[in-house]
Amino acid sequence: MDYAFHHSLHDESLVANPMTVGIIANPVSARDIRRIIAHAANLQITDRANMVLRILAGLHHAGIDNVVMMPERAGLGVHIQRGLKQAQYADHTRFPTLSWLDMPITGTAQDTVCAAHLMRQQDVSAIVVLGGDGTHRLVVRECGNIPIAGVSSGTNNAFPPLQEPTITGLATGLAISGKIPASLAFRGNKLLEVRVNERRDIALVDVAVVREQFTGALAVWRAESLRELFVTFGRTDGIGLSSIAGLLNPVSRDQPIGLHVRFAHNTPAAFSLSAPLAPGLMAKLPIQSVDTLSPNATLSLSTTSGSLALDGERELPFSASDSVSITLHLDAFHTIDVEQCMAFAARHGLFIQRDGHKPVSTSQGEHHE
Repeated sequence: MDYAFHHSLHDESLVANPMTVGIIANPVSARDIRRIIAHAANLQITDRANMVLRILAGLHHAGIDNVVMMPERAGLGVHIQRGLKQAQYADHTRFPTLSWLDMPITGTAQDTVCAAHLMRQQDVSAIVVLGGDGTHRLVVRECGNIPIAGVSSGTNNAFPPLQEPTITGLATGLAISGKIPASLAFRGNKLLEVRVNERRDIALVDVAVVREQFTGALAVWRAESLRELFVTFGRTDGIGLSSIAGLLNPVSRDQPIGLHVRFAHNTPAAFSLSAPLAPGLMAKLPIQSVDTLSPNATLSLSTTSGSLALDGERELPFSASDSVSITLHLDAFHTIDVEQCMAFAARHGLFIQRDGHKPVSTSQGEHHE
């Protein structure tokens, strides 16, 4: 695994030329057990294709001419190509030139990993990710300094924000073309570094310690299996494991801290908490302690055996003979700050047109004050 921490938000590598944007939309994402036992949504292929078309439209309007996508076998590409042709003949809507990565297709999450790795090799200017927490985690693990723009494709996600794909495409194009100051366009994000002996991995939102050593159905949804929880942020209106932290002691995406929760088992609980572990699934959780997680401090587990769930999915089993640690890192990777980009564009008239000409733009000097 190769990823770095503490990149500069003004790193020139964030604005690469020529500008090509990568799009990763893995149709095998969001197929976990929570959609059976709870009430989470699962987008159909046509819905995903329409979201990609809206991203493409936004990118083109912001001046992006080239897009490369991850290939797949579920029919997503077929629907996208059909939509591009229909737009061409029907309303003359223009889109960027779309190409597909030359890579093997496995129909698994490994396709996401491979695509992100290839996009990093091609030095794309940004990667737009359509998916949930797990898909974004895999992209961040492979993308290096390349900023990402997240588009949520379900109802059980904490990391990717719920934003309209057209607006995400617009903001991404404005950010990477230098029309928005880098200090506004690119947002630093926290992550959790996980080590089990020599193996290293990451989580963007939470690391849960559960009692079972087998991974099985990856998703974590049984409250009684939880032993510890580490989070980078937790919102009061969140869903999933990070909602536990949000309802105990809310931590924002920008605060330079995280949270560590220990659940009571075989010991009396200090108190109990009701939290939404999945859409429509409330759980009562016995809480032993809640502590602030400081950046760069390496913590060991109080649990001797079980498995680690990274962003809601069990990935790493461990036993008493293993060395396990969790570390919070600040400013570890960058995302496109859609809200800031669009606010700057509005303030500086980037979408205002005069006499049928191109949108009015501020001077180059004003962009980079």
